[in-house]
Amino acid sequence: MIKQQLTQKQQQKLSPLQIQQVKLLELTGLEIEQRINQELEENPALEEAVDAPAESENEDSTAEFESDDDITQEDLSLGDYRTEDDIPDYNLPQNYYSEKNTREDIPYSEGESFQEFLLDQFHLKNLPDEKSRVIGEYLIGNMDEDGYIRREPESISDDLAFQYGIEAPVSKIKAVLNIIREMDPPGLGAANLQDCLLIQLKRKEKTLTRNRAIQILENYFDAFSKRQYEKILRALNITEEDLKEIVKEIISLNPKPGNAWESNMDTKMAHITPDFFVEAVNGELIFSMQEQNIPALRVSQEYGEMLNEYTQPDGKQDAGKKEALNFIRQKLDSAQWFIDAIKQRSVTLKKTMSAIIDIQRDFFLSGEESDLKPMILKDVAELCGYDISTVSRVSNSKYVQTNFGIYSLKYFFSESMTNDEGEEISTREIKAILKNCIDEEDKSKPLTDDLLMKELKNKGYDVARRTVAKYREQLNIPVARLRKEI
Repeated sequence: MIKQQLTQKQQQKLSPLQIQQVKLLELTGLEIEQRINQELEENPALEEAVDAPAESENEDSTAEFESDDDITQEDLSLGDYRTEDDIPDYNLPQNYYSEKNTREDIPYSEGESFQEFLLDQFHLKNLPDEKSRVIGEYLIGNMDEDGYIRREPESISDDLAFQYGIEAPVSKIKAVLNIIREMDPPGLGAANLQDCLLIQLKRKEKTLTRNRAIQILENYFDAFSKRQYEKILRALNITEEDLKEIVKEIISLNPKPGNAWESNMDTKMAHITPDFFVEAVNGELIFSMQEQNIPALRVSQEYGEMLNEYTQPDGKQDAGKKEALNFIRQKLDSAQWFIDAIKQRSVTLKKTMSAIIDIQRDFFLSGEESDLKPMILKDVAELCGYDISTVSRVSNSKYVQTNFGIYSLKYFFSESMTNDEGEEISTREIKAILKNCIDEEDKSKPLTDDLLMKELKNKGYDVARRTVAKYREQLNIPVARLRKEI
């Protein structure tokens, strides 16, 4: 049985302008430049204001096509004729770079990749036959960024048979692999860390210390990796001084030989361009933003005049003229929306960064980590009057340049704790003290998490052992057993 029912419900829905503002807010300074250039290319009704300020030009052009008595605000609404296909895609492509928006201060050089570097070496080797060349090129192609070939020779043999129709026995693959292991940097082609270290040691001039190091890696690698030095001392019947020399020799080796070569062009070109600048001058803070490369925008006057012409009452309008009118309206509204979104982005960034400066004023003046105050997203949101999600978007991937270096905005956010004196302190301060305790410990008897907890408690910080372990892991510091030295 069919029934009709009327219900009321509230639903929150973002307008296209709000969605556009949210997406633009997440972009960095360089990305917003690229986004503006992209919009200038896609929307003919948007143009760069060269001769006059954007605001005056924009207001004049807007007033011009809004002044006609026959045109109302409802006529300019996009709701009646705008479809999803007409809305520009505001997702910035990660690999979008054009000649127009390439910054001159970005160094660029076309370098040789890691794979090409290895292939050049390999082709200079005296190979026994053509099959060895194909096998070697395939092995180099299967090398990971660390310089390891982690696949088993049996699997590689199967791949060569299926993909190239080459019958390559395991012995043949191992022979070619040994040729690769003779190339630079030392340690290439290893199957694991133990293999990598042994390859490097065996290529060096033989000494007593290196022979013992090879012996330890071959027979006691598990004990060495767990720093069970007493077991090694008993097994080899050597002194602690001898073991110190052996450990020094081993840790001087490169565990990831492939990382020595920067094969990724993005890594070579990677650098940080700050979005904000905070300069301390005579006890005062001067705040500015990276906006000199962002062009002033305005709505095209020509398109405004075209809209006036098409809306003049001249009798019956044909389908082509109506379609042209809708196109002009779409582009004009889209241009005005984009300009408003850019302006709103600038205002939001300034207010949010100003709130962060107000809270962390002492740090911006001194640069001392101990002057960082506990601050979470909610604190900034309440001060600048925005939602927490807005503050999160602003702080994501943004950097500020100070007198003491360039910092990510996320660096200034930390939780708070209370010390024995009842003062609210930042967890970053506790981490700094924890790191200092570990740096000053006796490396022959490193402090466990329980002992570190007691050390912090003696300094006035009542922290649980599991919290100490969490902070230690966040600082990328291993457990006491792995910090032990002879």
